[in-house]
Amino acid sequence: MGQFPEAIPDSEPFSSDGGPVGVVLSHGFTGEPGSMRPWAQHLADAGYTVRLPLLPGHGTTWQDTNRTRWPQWYEAIEASYRDLAQRCDTVFAFGLSMGGTLVTRLAERNPHGIAGLVLVNPAYGTKRVDAKLAPYIAWAVRSRPSIGGDIKKPGVSEPAGDRTPVVAFASLLKLWKVTTADLPSVRAPILMYRSRVDHVVDPLSAQLLKAGAVNTTVREVMLEDSYHVATLDNDAPTIFEGSVEFIRSLADPVPGSTTVADDSGDPIGSAP
Repeated sequence: MGQFPEAIPDSEPFSSDGGPVGVVLSHGFTGEPGSMRPWAQHLADAGYTVRLPLLPGHGTTWQDTNRTRWPQWYEAIEASYRDLAQRCDTVFAFGLSMGGTLVTRLAERNPHGIAGLVLVNPAYGTKRVDAKLAPYIAWAVRSRPSIGGDIKKPGVSEPAGDRTPVVAFASLLKLWKVTTADLPSVRAPILMYRSRVDHVVDPLSAQLLKAGAVNTTVREVMLEDSYHVATLDNDAPTIFEGSVEFIRSLADPVPGSTTVADDSGDPIGSAP
């Protein structure tokens, strides 16, 4: 597909080596690592090993995004997970919007390898008719107005593409379909943060997750003072601190603890 132009600073991946608990994070559709960087830094400061990749086709132009498809975005997350799985005893996966979809897919494909999911306004579908038309109009309409920047906090902007690539969005619809179909495969506990007011992802996505993830637990926390990009919004501290508490509840060792493994031999946490 050719070489993409040089990425802008907010699109730089983030990596930090810390302790035996790892976290892979994913930004959203047309987004960049910059939208997740404060969260990733918070986790690194807490002592975790962190990977936040730039998804292929993102961070440059909407035309570049249109030249990529969901399996390429997913492979970037899978590669980060494989890296962490070699370095860490326990791995978590966190995502925003489509990033939530991608890490959910990761948990479906690695049911004994992901210890927990933290999702912020994850996307699994939409009721918008114009969005569902993407596969049929992509040949003629290559881009639409940007979906980025849905933030309530004054003076804060999201590093994101200036247009919505329709061809790539049509591929996102396929990711939604395969991910929702396989939700029963998820075994990792889920903590979902959802903004009461979200101008990008409608409530259908949360409904689909709670209806489909029948073999795990889904704890939903409503955010009252943020819009879609809550990781940069007023409720960001709630997300950051809550995610660390979530990790500690499932993975942080206590004195005299030993690692517990499931039938496949993968470590899943600690027990006294």
